[in-house]
Order: sequence, then structure tokens, then C-alpha cells
Amino acid sequence: MDAEVTIIGAGVIGLAVSAALYGCKGPVFVIERNHTFGQESSSRNSEVIHSGIYYPNGSLKGKLCLEGKEKIYAYCNKNDIPYRKCGKLIVTTKSGEQQQLFEILKRSRSNGVTDGRIIEQDEVAGIEPYVKATRALYFPSSGIINSFHLMKQLEADSVIGGSQMVYGAEVVGIEKIKDGYHIDLIDADKQKFDFSTKMIVNAAGLEAGKIAGFLGINDPDYRLYFWKGEYFGVGNGKNKYVSSLVYPVPELNTVGLGIHTTVDLGGGLKLGPNAIWLADNNLDLKVDPAHSVHFYKSVRDFLPFIELDDLTPDQAGIRPKLQKPGDPVRDFLIREESSRNLPGLVNLLGIESPGLTACLAIADYVKGLLKL
Repeated sequence: MDAEVTIIGAGVIGLAVSAALYGCKGPVFVIERNHTFGQESSSRNSEVIHSGIYYPNGSLKGKLCLEGKEKIYAYCNKNDIPYRKCGKLIVTTKSGEQQQLFEILKRSRSNGVTDGRIIEQDEVAGIEPYVKATRALYFPSSGIINSFHLMKQLEADSVIGGSQMVYGAEVVGIEKIKDGYHIDLIDADKQKFDFSTKMIVNAAGLEAGKIAGFLGINDPDYRLYFWKGEYFGVGNGKNKYVSSLVYPVPELNTVGLGIHTTVDLGGGLKLGPNAIWLADNNLDLKVDPAHSVHFYKSVRDFLPFIELDDLTPDQAGIRPKLQKPGDPVRDFLIREESSRNLPGLVNLLGIESPGLTACLAIADYVKGLLKL
């Protein structure tokens, strides 16, 4: 075999898996169709380190988010990666929302999140004086991170650990062979080449369903649905009005957490993301300026200082979800495929939020599935 393990996708998950395989007994290849790492979902998100509060008890999202939060803070401290524990507030503005805060708090505690507490209006004002809320659920350990620096360090650890990064190469076919797999690639110059590998980690993000399909996996549970999330920047000096992550109470079975504030390490402030189902799974990354009205109306109850002309289009990202409109929330799908007679193949599908937070825990989980 040319490789012991081949990781398809150099987003934050693929890089984290590669770094976790430091010193692997055989060659590790990381295949990425873009010219460098993290060019898709991994660089188009809120860069939030989540606490693990919303997810069903016993879910991979809950378990790996909680583990991942501790791992990522430790990794940042070890490697001087910029982050800030800015804290998170889930705020209520209507009396009918109060009970939902207690339900979220109960769920968070069942997931092992211990720092959440209900705070009243005066304490909310002490933390965020420009935010209007009757009550809030406060998680001080939530934070923000520079995802580029995180991925750059994971790439460095991968290379030092023996991985080979293969950028500008797209997987166009995979075949099961004795004791492993045969992979066909095409590079940026349309040149074809191929190699063999004992194991595969499918961390291809938006293309993970396509990669699984190369090996005949057409299970409806593996189908990905693309959801675009737009962001609007807050200008006119009002970026200074908020220093925390401020969220509304989420709707039931929502595909997102509601339009919220996203602060960054440079002092910027964004609102977003929304959730737009891309029925044809096209990679539409345009931000519609007309959607500023919806953003404004979504936040004006708890951010009364925001005016419509403060908002300008910022960026958009696409989430690879396992649910279409109306479906219940789905967990991460992380599966070793020996039961399909595909030993050594690990598929990762639907790795949306909290994938960034959970990346190091996901990597350790995958390493365990590979028995390495």
C-alpha cells in the first residue's frame, strides 16, 4: 500500500485527524481539492467555541463538544493560538420565553456543562449594558477563536508528525481492493494519478456524501442538505456596544440557533447566521443585501441600538446538514464501515456546528475507530 491512512478533506476536521495520527506507523496522505486548507465551511462560520448546551443527552454532538471545548482551550494555550473566553448569553425579551431558559439549563447540565446559570436583568446589564433582556442564561466558558491560526497549527503538527499534504487534488473515484482501497485523483492541471491506501477517513465536508457514494453507499441517512448562513457586519461604531456572544432563545427543531451576535478577536461585530435551504445543493455564497431587513427585525428586541443602516453584507457559509426543512435535528454521523464490508473506511457526515469546537475530540474518536 502507498499509504496507511488517507484523509479526504483538509478542513479543520481533516487536519485535526491528521494531527492526531502523529507518528503513524505508515504514510498518511491528506487530500484537498483546494489550493490550501480550510477554504470552505471551516473558514466561513462564527468561530465560536461552544459550551455544549443544546444537544440531546448522549448525542455525539453533546459528548464531543464538551470534550472538544476543554481540548481546544488546552491546545490554544500550548500553541499560543489566539482565543478569548467572551461568554455567551441566551436572552429573553418576552415572558413566554422564560421557561425555555430553564429547559436549556437542565439539558446543558445533563450534558455535563456545569458553568451555566440564570441571571436577572440587572446582571445582564452589568455584562452587556446595551443589550435589552428580562433574563438570560449565562455561560462564561463560551469563547471565540482564530480558526485560521488553529488550522495552521494543526497543519504544522500534521507535517511534523509525518503526514503529506496534497493540495489541489480532487478525488474522482475510489475502489475497494484487497486489504484496502484504490483512489483516483485529478490535479489542478487535469492530470490524473492514483494510489492505494489501507484506510480512508472521509472528512470531505460538503462533498462527504459524494465520496461515500464512490463506494456504493447511497443510504438515505447519509444524504446531505446544504444550508446557507449569511452574516451582516455591524458598523457606525456600534461594534463596540457588545463584547459577548448574545443569542435569542432558539426555536424548536430549528436548523440554526437564531440570528445572534458574533464578536471577533479584532473587535468586529457581526450578526448571523440565518438558515437558507439550498434545495439544489448549489454552492451559493452570495449575501443578499435585501436580507438586512430580516436581520434587523430579528435582533431589534434584544439589540435596540441596532439600526437598519448599521448593517452591511459580510460573508456566507454553507452547512452540510443531514436534515431538510421540517426534519428533526440530526446528530453527527461518524461511522466505521466494516458492517458494509468496507473495513478501515470512516465516514464523517453532517459535521456542522459544533464541529469546530469538537474537532480535536472528533479526531481522537476517529483514531479510536481506526484502532490506531
